[in-house]
Amino acid sequence: MSAYPDTRLRRTRATGWSRALHRERTVTPADLIWPLFVGSGDAEEPIATLPGVSRWPVAVIVERAREAVALGIPAVALFPNTPPELRSADGAEALNSANLACRAIAAVKDALGDSIGVIADVALDPYTSHGQDGLVDATGYVLNDATVDVLARQALVLANAGADILAPSDMMDGRIGAIRTALESEGHVNVQLMSYAAKYASAFYGPFRDAVGSRGLLKGDKRSYQMDPANAEEALREVEQDLAEGADSVIVKPGLAYLDIVTRVRETFGVPVFAYQVSGEYAMIEAAAAAGMGDRDALVLETLTSFKRAGCTGVWTYHAAHAARLLNG
Repeated sequence: MSAYPDTRLRRTRATGWSRALHRERTVTPADLIWPLFVGSGDAEEPIATLPGVSRWPVAVIVERAREAVALGIPAVALFPNTPPELRSADGAEALNSANLACRAIAAVKDALGDSIGVIADVALDPYTSHGQDGLVDATGYVLNDATVDVLARQALVLANAGADILAPSDMMDGRIGAIRTALESEGHVNVQLMSYAAKYASAFYGPFRDAVGSRGLLKGDKRSYQMDPANAEEALREVEQDLAEGADSVIVKPGLAYLDIVTRVRETFGVPVFAYQVSGEYAMIEAAAAAGMGDRDALVLETLTSFKRAGCTGVWTYHAAHAARLLNG
């Protein structure tokens, strides 16, 4: 590159049309996944720690999915808030083909078919009375292999309900291989696995746990299976293992604090990698906007652009509908 003044890097930034022409990364509604919370009641249930986000009855979830289609959002991810009386130590409700998640999946697919993808969470924390993602022993330790057996059965229940993508979020060793084998054996050869391959034991999950009703139930913490925030090399090993076991794509969670992990995964493996802009990250943007500390629209679009710049194929975000409206003009 020649020296100044022959090279003036500001030349291409001088006008809007030129900035658009030289833009390296763009965000479109097709890059977004919209997480939605399914409630068991008959009315909307606003979530206090997630301003603007609610739990919706199954019938209204269908309307939210229809809204996503109209906005150009290709997929929704459904998370149930299981009633307390249906939670148990073994999370048996996860295997009920008529549970809240299955009813929501079936309703969306019956109404909209292949015009939208439906992603289902594979984990036991929405169903356990102790709030852990798996089965626990007498000391409270989360059991790996026994949990994997249940997760494979849960995956089949969700696939039978019509889920297009299963997203195992539990972080048990070997669960991707077990789920892939179960899906193949039952003929679900086109059901995708989008693995939470690098899911960290983060402080940013609090509002989500409120949304699915597990925060007050959680006994202990999840550090024996979710990743240590200090580790990066370990994330690559997790991703490599999940890909070897049959994952079609991977997720890094949370998002903004782990953009370096997104970049390293994309550069190392060259596979579709998604980031989850988690509840705490969403809540910080909303709090900043409410306090007059930043422009909400600009903050939303800038953070989404940062995910794409880091190498994301797409982004899970509670701002999906709002961002799509902004992007659609």
